[in-house]
Amino acid sequence: MRPLSRAAGRDTATARGAAVDGSERTLTFLTIGHRGVMGVEPENTLRSYLRAERCGMDAIALDLRLSKDGVLVAVHDPDVDRTTDGSGAVADLTLAELRGLDAGQGERVPVFEEVLEAVRSPLQVSVDDRAAAAALAELVLRRDLVSRVEIASAREEVLTEAARRVPGVRTALFVRSAPGDPAAVVGRATGAGAATVSLDIRGITLELVEAAHAAGLRVTGLAVDTLDLLRLARALGLDGVTTDHPEIRSTGRFTA
Repeated sequence: MRPLSRAAGRDTATARGAAVDGSERTLTFLTIGHRGVMGVEPENTLRSYLRAERCGMDAIALDLRLSKDGVLVAVHDPDVDRTTDGSGAVADLTLAELRGLDAGQGERVPVFEEVLEAVRSPLQVSVDDRAAAAALAELVLRRDLVSRVEIASAREEVLTEAARRVPGVRTALFVRSAPGDPAAVVGRATGAGAATVSLDIRGITLELVEAAHAAGLRVTGLAVDTLDLLRLARALGLDGVTTDHPEIRSTGRFTA
């Protein structure tokens, strides 16, 4: 499976290189905008995604949930309390009710199909449940987005189901707790058929990166929002980082 890259968003071939062991390894260190660039814009809004694209992020990470009436909307939390001027669970609100909320600076909660039209960047789309994953899979198939969308989740069964529904789709496993045994992390990712494992940068060890690379996995760290953390990511040999701040993209060019 091809790695997430800006080339994928332009429907052109992804630059690949051969690793020393003969396996394919990306030539590019990816900088992924976290919910757009949530450090400077309201998270998971069109405004934030557009700024991430203008800043040259290689890809944009966003979160999807289903509204009460079954529409995929970009919201990270199970409820809207933190990110909007409203309250209540996303699953208990209709699209019309969600669209009536202020998601920051006058922005509205985006529908996923709006995001697809607003930006051309590759997208790393996080889903937490099978219902949302099924709806996303249907849309990816219908709109032929396999080359542009990577499906991410902290739940292996969600990734397995997504891969079953959309053959060839790239998937990424989020490891939220301290990774512990590198072999266990690698086993979870490979067992779910993931191509990438993404972890908190502060919990990543060189042993884990080496084990993941040996298994053909890519490793990304989050959230990398300082120069020191970016240097750490480079020193560990990560394949990319997720960041809240656009400056990390420009700074990253000088830390290789």
